[in-house]
Amino acid sequence: MGRGVPADLIPYLEEADRPSQEQEEARAKEREEQDAAEAAEAERTEALRQLVANSLLVGPDPAILREVEGEDTDWDDDDATDGVSQRDGAGAGTPSTHAEALDEAERGLALDRRVDAIYRSIIARAPEHRVQPSLDRVEEALDILGDPEDDYPSIHITGTNGKTSTARMIDSVLSAMGMRVGRFTSPHLVNVRERISLAGRPISREDFVAAWEDVAPYIDMVDRRSQERGGPRMSFFEVFTVMAFAAFADHPVDAAVVEVGMGGLWDATNAMDGDVAVIMPIDLDHQRWLGSTVEEIATEKAGIIKPRQTVVVARQPEAARDILLARAREVDAVVRLEDRDFEVLARQMGVGGQLVTIRTPAAVYEDVFVPLLGEHQAHNAAAALVAAEAFLGGRELDGRIVEQGFMTATSPGRLEVVRTSPAIVVDAAHNPAGARTLRAALDQGVFDFAHVVGLFSAMGDKDVEGMLGELEPVIDDLVVTTMPGERAMPGERLMAIATEVFGEDRVELREDLVQAVDRAVELAEARTVPGESTGVVAFGSIVLAGAVSTLVRGAR
Repeated sequence: MGRGVPADLIPYLEEADRPSQEQEEARAKEREEQDAAEAAEAERTEALRQLVANSLLVGPDPAILREVEGEDTDWDDDDATDGVSQRDGAGAGTPSTHAEALDEAERGLALDRRVDAIYRSIIARAPEHRVQPSLDRVEEALDILGDPEDDYPSIHITGTNGKTSTARMIDSVLSAMGMRVGRFTSPHLVNVRERISLAGRPISREDFVAAWEDVAPYIDMVDRRSQERGGPRMSFFEVFTVMAFAAFADHPVDAAVVEVGMGGLWDATNAMDGDVAVIMPIDLDHQRWLGSTVEEIATEKAGIIKPRQTVVVARQPEAARDILLARAREVDAVVRLEDRDFEVLARQMGVGGQLVTIRTPAAVYEDVFVPLLGEHQAHNAAAALVAAEAFLGGRELDGRIVEQGFMTATSPGRLEVVRTSPAIVVDAAHNPAGARTLRAALDQGVFDFAHVVGLFSAMGDKDVEGMLGELEPVIDDLVVTTMPGERAMPGERLMAIATEVFGEDRVELREDLVQAVDRAVELAEARTVPGESTGVVAFGSIVLAGAVSTLVRGAR
């Protein structure tokens, strides 16, 4: 057996083996560089995944797919014929094309992160309803910017339900007339950039960032002045409104279609004087902030009616109609009233929509195809058409162009089918009036469902019992869930209310949205028999509609 190292020499040997401070620093730097390289590679891989997912090359290049999966990425002759770039006639499968596409994907990821950071900074501000009712802050910001809202004519839309669909249809008709249109709506369904639309598309990431950077210094200035006076910072909706008005002026647009956020009189968008006002049906909603009666809410919404403009008034409860007409007389506005000055003469269900005949003050437009479902969308289309006529001087519009405009209209999250077999429909009904409209569509056989399974969630301040009461007669089973967001009503509370309306045997709670969708589909499939169709209808909030739409489409 060999002799060991003498004990008294061990400390000296250990000291000799211990790395010097310079060696430790070098090793630490090497580890940092390795970590940075790994992080960069992870980001690169994510960029590649985004590249494939978003089809930035019009289809997944096999070389990119191999790199995403960690396979050999050597280029060979076969790649030159497999790459999507060959279909573009741009040097298919060449490394330079690949590198350019990857650079674009990485740039897109950086822009997405920037947009998200801006959105989070804005949404962290107080909601519109938590600040004192005043237009001072938004008007001050717009004044500093040179009043961009005065650079283009506009159509201003309020009401309880139907605002967004009507805004989108007005946009489509004006666009078909050759106009460059900006549209501002809220809330968004999936992506915050949906709120500001330019030429029929959500504002680009670059333009969203530019719009924020253009107004941010002035927003800060107004915040400081307001706080020095003892007031609040600008609310998140005020900031979005200023961004939209500035973006429209920068684009520039020929027309702006602007939807109020809430109410009308004190809404941030009312800093604008619309050339045409549109008042969609008024009902009870946001009572905590707008009033507890239809009359109070109508008075608030009538605030967007301005002197000597044209105001299009959709079908209203009598109490609301009287208040709107009185306001119009007070400011000498020209009224176009549904069932008096315009009406839906006929409608017929068609594949993917409906044929509608509409009488306006200027003409009768026969058998116009509207690619949206439900009787309410026919009335929305009528209001949109009358508003477009008024905006263009009140004249009759070319019927072919009108039909072309309506053909391109979409309204995501409104009676939208996001999956078939079994069908999953998302609808943004978020108050009793919206639920009543949804029920009417189901009663009228829009989807020909023999059985319906509901998927429901709602904000904490909503009339949940009222919504569920409207739909209980047409829903066989109900799954309640908790949707994203701190304003969402807890699942246990939703379950308690739903049980009172539906009974214990017809309601289930699934806190997790994925599990809730899966369970709703299971219940629908269990009720399906040959010759009948069963559908899942998700309703209660636009947030839920967006979340379900994203989840289901992402799983395809």
